[in-house]
Amino acid sequence: MKSALKITIAVVVCLAIGGLSGVATTDAITGWYATITKPSFNPPNWIFGPVWTALYIMMGVAAGLVWKAGWDKKDVRTALVIFGIQLLLNGLWSLIFFAWESPRWALVEILVLLVFILFTIVSFRRVSIVAAYLLVPYLLWVSFATVLNASIWWLN
Repeated sequence: MKSALKITIAVVVCLAIGGLSGVATTDAITGWYATITKPSFNPPNWIFGPVWTALYIMMGVAAGLVWKAGWDKKDVRTALVIFGIQLLLNGLWSLIFFAWESPRWALVEILVLLVFILFTIVSFRRVSIVAAYLLVPYLLWVSFATVLNASIWWLN
Protein backbone atom coordinates (compact mmCIF):
# COMPACT_ATOMS: atom_id res chain seq x y z
CA MET A 1 0.00 0.00 0.00
CA LYS A 2 1.36 3.44 -0.88
CA SER A 3 2.44 5.88 1.83
CA ALA A 4 -0.11 8.53 0.86
CA LEU A 5 -2.94 6.01 1.15
CA LYS A 6 -1.76 4.88 4.59
CA ILE A 7 -1.62 8.48 5.79
CA THR A 8 -5.05 9.19 4.31
CA ILE A 9 -6.59 6.13 5.99
CA ALA A 10 -5.03 7.09 9.33
CA VAL A 11 -6.32 10.67 9.04
CA VAL A 12 -9.83 9.45 8.15
CA VAL A 13 -9.85 7.07 11.14
CA CYS A 14 -8.78 9.86 13.50
CA LEU A 15 -11.36 12.27 12.08
CA ALA A 16 -14.04 9.56 12.39
CA ILE A 17 -13.24 9.10 16.09
CA GLY A 18 -13.39 12.87 16.46
CA GLY A 19 -16.72 12.95 14.67
CA LEU A 20 -18.15 10.28 16.94
CA SER A 21 -16.89 12.24 19.95
CA GLY A 22 -18.62 15.30 18.54
CA VAL A 23 -21.92 13.43 18.42
CA ALA A 24 -21.61 12.72 22.15
CA THR A 25 -20.76 16.36 22.80
CA THR A 26 -23.31 18.25 20.70
CA ASP A 27 -26.40 17.92 22.90
CA ALA A 28 -24.47 18.55 26.11
CA ILE A 29 -22.97 21.84 24.87
CA THR A 30 -26.37 23.54 24.85
CA GLY A 31 -27.72 21.47 27.73
CA TRP A 32 -25.83 20.28 30.79
CA TYR A 33 -22.48 21.89 29.90
CA ALA A 34 -24.08 25.31 29.45
CA THR A 35 -25.40 25.18 33.02
CA ILE A 36 -22.23 24.25 34.92
CA THR A 37 -19.67 26.62 36.38
CA LYS A 38 -16.54 26.95 34.26
CA PRO A 39 -13.19 28.59 35.08
CA SER A 40 -12.33 32.03 33.71
CA PHE A 41 -9.82 30.50 31.27
CA ASN A 42 -12.43 28.27 29.61
CA PRO A 43 -12.15 28.87 25.84
CA PRO A 44 -15.25 29.75 23.82
CA ASN A 45 -17.12 26.71 22.54
CA TRP A 46 -16.44 27.53 18.86
CA ILE A 47 -12.67 27.02 19.29
CA PHE A 48 -12.85 23.32 20.12
CA GLY A 49 -14.00 22.11 16.68
CA PRO A 50 -11.20 23.72 14.65
CA VAL A 51 -8.53 22.83 17.22
CA TRP A 52 -9.60 19.20 17.43
CA THR A 53 -9.89 18.92 13.65
CA ALA A 54 -6.31 20.14 13.25
CA LEU A 55 -5.12 17.81 16.01
CA TYR A 56 -6.88 14.77 14.55
CA ILE A 57 -5.32 15.50 11.15
CA MET A 58 -1.86 15.78 12.72
CA MET A 59 -2.45 12.58 14.70
CA GLY A 60 -3.49 10.77 11.52
CA VAL A 61 -0.46 12.00 9.60
CA ALA A 62 1.77 10.88 12.48
CA ALA A 63 0.17 7.43 12.56
CA GLY A 64 0.42 7.17 8.78
CA LEU A 65 4.12 8.02 8.88
CA VAL A 66 4.69 5.27 11.42
CA TRP A 67 2.54 2.79 9.46
CA LYS A 68 4.45 3.48 6.23
CA ALA A 69 7.65 2.33 7.95
CA GLY A 70 6.30 -1.21 7.66
CA TRP A 71 3.72 -3.22 9.58
CA ASP A 72 6.15 -6.13 9.54
CA LYS A 73 8.37 -4.28 12.05
CA LYS A 74 7.68 -4.90 15.73
CA ASP A 75 8.29 -1.24 16.71
CA VAL A 76 5.69 -0.12 14.16
CA ARG A 77 3.07 -2.61 15.33
CA THR A 78 3.69 -1.72 18.99
CA ALA A 79 3.52 2.01 18.29
CA LEU A 80 0.28 1.71 16.35
CA VAL A 81 -1.36 -0.47 19.00
CA ILE A 82 -0.48 2.11 21.65
CA PHE A 83 -1.75 4.84 19.32
CA GLY A 84 -5.02 2.93 18.87
CA ILE A 85 -5.48 2.63 22.64
CA GLN A 86 -4.92 6.34 23.18
CA LEU A 87 -7.28 7.15 20.29
CA LEU A 88 -10.02 5.05 21.90
CA LEU A 89 -9.33 6.74 25.25
CA ASN A 90 -9.61 10.09 23.49
CA GLY A 91 -13.07 9.21 22.21
CA LEU A 92 -14.12 7.72 25.54
CA TRP A 93 -13.36 10.98 27.36
CA SER A 94 -16.13 12.80 25.48
CA LEU A 95 -18.63 10.12 26.42
CA ILE A 96 -17.68 10.24 30.09
CA PHE A 97 -17.54 14.03 30.36
CA PHE A 98 -20.41 15.10 28.11
CA ALA A 99 -22.79 12.16 27.59
CA TRP A 100 -22.47 10.80 31.14
CA GLU A 101 -22.00 14.30 32.64
CA SER A 102 -19.17 13.14 34.88
CA PRO A 103 -16.22 15.54 35.18
CA ARG A 104 -14.79 13.46 38.04
CA TRP A 105 -14.54 10.21 36.09
CA ALA A 106 -13.53 12.12 32.97
CA LEU A 107 -10.62 13.54 34.97
CA VAL A 108 -9.48 10.05 35.94
CA GLU A 109 -9.80 8.94 32.33
CA ILE A 110 -7.94 11.94 30.87
CA LEU A 111 -5.02 11.29 33.20
CA VAL A 112 -4.79 7.77 31.77
CA LEU A 113 -5.08 9.28 28.28
CA LEU A 114 -2.15 11.60 28.99
CA VAL A 115 0.01 8.64 29.98
CA PHE A 116 -0.91 6.85 26.75
CA ILE A 117 -0.18 9.96 24.68
CA LEU A 118 3.29 10.03 26.24
CA PHE A 119 3.73 6.31 25.52
CA THR A 120 2.62 6.96 21.94
CA ILE A 121 5.12 9.79 21.46
CA VAL A 122 7.94 7.63 22.82
CA SER A 123 6.97 4.67 20.66
CA PHE A 124 6.50 6.85 17.56
CA ARG A 125 9.92 8.41 18.10
CA ARG A 126 11.52 4.98 17.72
CA VAL A 127 10.05 4.84 14.22
CA SER A 128 9.76 8.48 13.07
CA ILE A 129 10.94 11.62 14.82
CA VAL A 130 8.57 13.69 12.67
CA ALA A 131 5.62 11.54 13.77
CA ALA A 132 6.58 12.03 17.41
CA TYR A 133 6.81 15.80 17.01
CA LEU A 134 3.43 15.90 15.27
CA LEU A 135 1.88 14.65 18.51
CA VAL A 136 3.36 17.38 20.73
CA PRO A 137 0.52 19.89 20.08
CA TYR A 138 -1.95 17.12 20.95
CA LEU A 139 -0.10 16.45 24.21
CA LEU A 140 -0.14 20.17 25.03
CA TRP A 141 -3.85 20.54 24.24
CA VAL A 142 -4.82 17.48 26.28
CA SER A 143 -2.67 18.80 29.13
CA PHE A 144 -4.65 22.04 28.98
CA ALA A 145 -7.89 20.03 28.75
CA THR A 146 -6.84 18.14 31.88
CA VAL A 147 -6.44 21.38 33.82
CA LEU A 148 -9.78 22.58 32.45
CA ASN A 149 -11.46 19.28 33.35
CA ALA A 150 -10.01 19.40 36.88
CA SER A 151 -11.19 22.98 37.31
CA ILE A 152 -14.70 22.15 36.17
CA TRP A 153 -14.82 19.18 38.53
CA TRP A 154 -13.58 21.37 41.40
CA LEU A 155 -16.06 24.18 40.68
CA ASN A 156 -19.04 21.88 40.40
